[in-house]
Amino acid sequence: MRWLPVAVLLLCPLRPVRAQDTTRVQAQPAGTASDTTVHRPSPMHYFVSSLLIPGLGQAELDRKLTGAIFVAFEGVSLSMALKANSEIGFYQQIGDTTLVAAKRLERQDWYVLLAVNHLFSALEAYVSAHLLDFPRDLKIRPIIGRQNGIVVNIGIGH
Repeated sequence: MRWLPVAVLLLCPLRPVRAQDTTRVQAQPAGTASDTTVHRPSPMHYFVSSLLIPGLGQAELDRKLTGAIFVAFEGVSLSMALKANSEIGFYQQIGDTTLVAAKRLERQDWYVLLAVNHLFSALEAYVSAHLLDFPRDLKIRPIIGRQNGIVVNIGIGH
């Protein structure tokens, strides 16, 4: 009777446990994200969103001050372009053609600044999205003394 369990074990076919079967395990392809990776949109998403509305890409990247600066410059440029436009109408009513021409050039300058603000906002969001994982603790300082150069300190860990 003592040998019965041993005889049953010897007569049963031995199969590896499913967890120990390495032939069924499929390796994860290179470049795939694990479950802990944060999935963010591509940098082009931030570029396009800031190109359409300056500061939106920065807000999505949690760069609120930078986004606010682009929004403020957008507001100033737009209000100055509208002001120049209303002055053009006033000078046309009184018949001053030289001031009308000058105000048209001023309005054109404000429109160019609006376009430049859109472009710089988009480019800044694109670069910021690429540098999102860059270490914040990076510090570069010059060495002044016998030997000139720079020192780079990179904080590792939290």
